[in-house]
Amino acid sequence: MSTRAALVAIALLLLGIAVVMPHSSVPKSPYHADLARTPGVLNPDVTQATINATVCVHGWTKTVRPPTDYTNALKLKQMREYAVDGSPAQYQEDHLISLELGGHPTDPRNLWPEPYPRASEMDSIENDLNGQVCSGAMSLDAAQRKESEVKHTDG
Repeated sequence: MSTRAALVAIALLLLGIAVVMPHSSVPKSPYHADLARTPGVLNPDVTQATINATVCVHGWTKTVRPPTDYTNALKLKQMREYAVDGSPAQYQEDHLISLELGGHPTDPRNLWPEPYPRASEMDSIENDLNGQVCSGAMSLDAAQRKESEVKHTDG
């Protein structure tokens, strides 16, 4: 075999290894929602005009929260779609637009596997935005846009 042929063979072997081997030992994780997969979907029953009967009523989210068996099954499916590694326990199937801000409870386009601890950190942001909406300091639409922006970026 000539030197050139040997170099080409080695180059092809290395290319083949690079294609099949992971590029990092760090598991992939959706630290922010993918806009195409999870654009966010609103609950049509929640509008600025209905907030005092919906999102601003203590305990209202419990009335619309989907069952755990639904979100757990969806989490497994979406973890495959997002191509993330790890245990499902490392993720919360989270609403992109939270129930507290009128997000659709069950539409898969409003749910995604958000990793911990970020999922827990987002809960306080969601609660703060809900408080601003219910106090009149921020409109429902503005709070929904802010939440979407935060969850679609690293902010």
